[in-house]
Amino acid sequence: MSSPPRHPLGPAFAARTDWDLRTNRWAAGAVEARGAADGFDLTVTNPTAAGLAYPRERILAALAAPAALAYEPSPRGALAAREAVAAYYGARGAAVGPERLLLTASTSEAYSHLFRLLANPGDRVHVPCPSYPLLDHLAAINDLEMAPYPLWHAGGWHVDAAELERDINSRSRALVVIHPNNPTGSYLTAEDWAALLAVAARHRMAIIADEVFFDYVWDPALRPLDLAIAAAPEGPPVFLLNGLSKISALPQMKLGWLAALGGEQAWRQAALARLEVIADAYLSLSAPVQAAAAELLALRGELQSQILARLRANVAVLDSRLARQTWVSRLSAAGGWMAVLRLPAWRSGDAWAEALLRRRVLAHPGEFYGFSGAPCLVVSLLTPPAAFAAGLERLLQCVAQAAPPG
Repeated sequence: MSSPPRHPLGPAFAARTDWDLRTNRWAAGAVEARGAADGFDLTVTNPTAAGLAYPRERILAALAAPAALAYEPSPRGALAAREAVAAYYGARGAAVGPERLLLTASTSEAYSHLFRLLANPGDRVHVPCPSYPLLDHLAAINDLEMAPYPLWHAGGWHVDAAELERDINSRSRALVVIHPNNPTGSYLTAEDWAALLAVAARHRMAIIADEVFFDYVWDPALRPLDLAIAAAPEGPPVFLLNGLSKISALPQMKLGWLAALGGEQAWRQAALARLEVIADAYLSLSAPVQAAAAELLALRGELQSQILARLRANVAVLDSRLARQTWVSRLSAAGGWMAVLRLPAWRSGDAWAEALLRRRVLAHPGEFYGFSGAPCLVVSLLTPPAAFAAGLERLLQCVAQAAPPG
């Protein structure tokens, strides 16, 4: 066993915090590019900094409700707030009652609560790859091993359930799905979902389903599988995660939740009782956001319509511009806020990202999300349209100018 990380000025730190905290070249270049007058940030994912028109008066009035002044701690969250979340699912045609909900300050906190519920130190949680790297960090600070299972792309994205099952062992405790995945923008098919349910059932594992981008479907004709409806009592336990951060484009309000679905009723009730004890140790939710929950969820349509219009417009610009060249292509996707670009193999994704930084354009290298093989860059479709188009043009110029002779 390795020795605890030491510090010359005091006691040793816990090994789980032994991170490399040095600023890497990409992060240093990103600061410079964001501060440049002629820089273009294609990584914008903060909706409050993306030029959206927020209904300020409605939001501020909701936060000024008299209930915001009362302290009535409830580990599962205030009943009125849980009823508002239940109504959101009801609008989707799903019966998710408030008794199945536990409110959290974020989906990250919901992940941590579930990791604490389901796994002991050293146990394994299986996550899709590529996906958002926050999961690695959350697993590490909960003393768990993150075991990636592959998503493969062949005309569309698919879960490799066979490879997942081969990697499961006696320490496997939970299976994470992201619907749609970030950054691939791929929704689970009914076949993928059935395969994952079967794997989880065979190995007595719970499924943690992150659906924060569920409402952001690019194709209005697409009706993605709704896991709130597809989770069956006769199947394994399923926990759905979501929150105001994406649903209502309000990440600063710090209201998320988990919904306990699927599995036997007695197990589910025992799980919620234990989760209540975990949540009671923190009581992290504020009264104002819980009092405002119904109104903040009610205004989601106004924000989502703006975001969807931007996502679809930027996808159209992207596809139109890519059609006029041959070096860069877009991997298929159906929703979410990101697009994955495949670039020539002259450089790695990291190297392409650094080359763009020298031109004051920010794009995430595919390696950041766990992509391997052909180099990729990940760009945000939430970027304001003018900056998106200009940054894309500079990206394509960078690739064309790096093309080998002939």
